[in-house]
Amino acid sequence: MAVKIRLRRMGQKKAPFYRIVVADSRSPRDGRFIEEIGTYDPTTEPGSYKVDEEKAKKWLNDGAQPTEQVAKLFKLAGITK
Repeated sequence: MAVKIRLRRMGQKKAPFYRIVVADSRSPRDGRFIEEIGTYDPTTEPGSYKVDEEKAKKWLNDGAQPTEQVAKLFKLAGITK
């Protein structure tokens, strides 16, 4: 099973709020996920984020691939493999 760390869109129209989730790469964007590891709110200036570092590192070490945007958030949070 190919596992990705990606954003799950929440919130209302024109007011997005994202949860950082670990999901099977075949599931839809807002569909089923394995675990939630953080949040991202782009509506604040600058965008605010909260990431559970232990869970993120665990999933990265287990082989989960972050999407481009999640990789940028991890870099800001200081999380690397």
